[in-house]
Amino acid sequence: MTAARFEFATAGRIITGAGRVAELPGLLAGLGSRVLLCTGANPARHAGLLAGLGRPAVVLEVAAEPTIELVRAGVAAAREHGADVVAAIGGGSVIDTGKAIAMLVGNGGDPLDYLEVIGSGRAITQPAVPCIAVPTTAGTGAEVTANAVLASPEHRLKASLRSPLMIPRIALVDPQLTVSCPPAVTAASGLDALTQCLEPLVSPRASPLTDGLASEGLRRAAAGLRTAYADGEDLTARADMATCALLGGMALANAKLGAVHGLAGVIGGIAEVPHGIACATLLAPVIEANVRALRSQDQEDQEVHRALDRYARAARLLTGEPAASVQDGLAWIRQTLTLLAVPGLATFGVGLQHADEIAAKALTSSSMQGNPVSLNHGDLKAILLLAL
Repeated sequence: MTAARFEFATAGRIITGAGRVAELPGLLAGLGSRVLLCTGANPARHAGLLAGLGRPAVVLEVAAEPTIELVRAGVAAAREHGADVVAAIGGGSVIDTGKAIAMLVGNGGDPLDYLEVIGSGRAITQPAVPCIAVPTTAGTGAEVTANAVLASPEHRLKASLRSPLMIPRIALVDPQLTVSCPPAVTAASGLDALTQCLEPLVSPRASPLTDGLASEGLRRAAAGLRTAYADGEDLTARADMATCALLGGMALANAKLGAVHGLAGVIGGIAEVPHGIACATLLAPVIEANVRALRSQDQEDQEVHRALDRYARAARLLTGEPAASVQDGLAWIRQTLTLLAVPGLATFGVGLQHADEIAAKALTSSSMQGNPVSLNHGDLKAILLLAL
């Protein structure tokens, strides 16, 4: 890999630390006068914070993963309200909704004008209106990513709006907001965060910056994931996972993802599987398939050697063992899935009858761009069957 040429984009400002969500009203004051506020299905959870914004706000509830229709409704509400700033307080779905609305208010048009795969894929050329992202889960890293994933039930697919102009103006990361996450959400979001550090680490698009971010993110996941699941009140573990998600978001935004997310995105359009759970079930089978494919190639090839070395590095970071092998890393991942009670995909209705469709659609997914080796339809189908 030639390290001399790379780009890096992230949020204009990143603010982290316990209790720092109290700074939100002041941050909004510096960006706009009328707010569109995206929250989860229970805005009352943040009633005290919302009451103290100090400026007119209209609230959009995001009860599930965002759809094209929800974003259209949000844009209409923002325009009717005259919103000139967007705040998104919630998990990845909420933040993706906020980013999509902010982009469309700034650029005009409809989501299908800009969506990849199912839309026209028009380039986003104008800045989004200012957006502040406040994550309440430690998973997607959406507070620093350059895309928003929207579901289209009509197409049975999820597709992305994507541009560096969509990265939030401010990422406000307060680990105290994640303390109330139940264990199942902690498991799903945390395993997503872990995956979003591992895939950029082995990506052929990695750079020295993303290497450092992804490596530290994996170290944080090893330190915090199991503890945060077992004891949600442990603020040190929660802070580790919030940092892991943040670092993973910055890494994936600049080094891309791989086959785990290529498959998970398609699965989410076919069945109601939490994204983090889909990633968790696919992670070990994808690593095995990638390592097997890499080892079948020329071991003297620089990219092949680098990818295998990165998988070994990930194993050392996760296990804390200086001599850990890829197999040791896989054992740590599988043990973690057991400890966190992660169900297989079959629990959500995904079955053998879906395998060919999922594999075919995943092959064309933009998330496959960062996979360290080319996988074919048969490889992806075999991975899916192991995740059931």
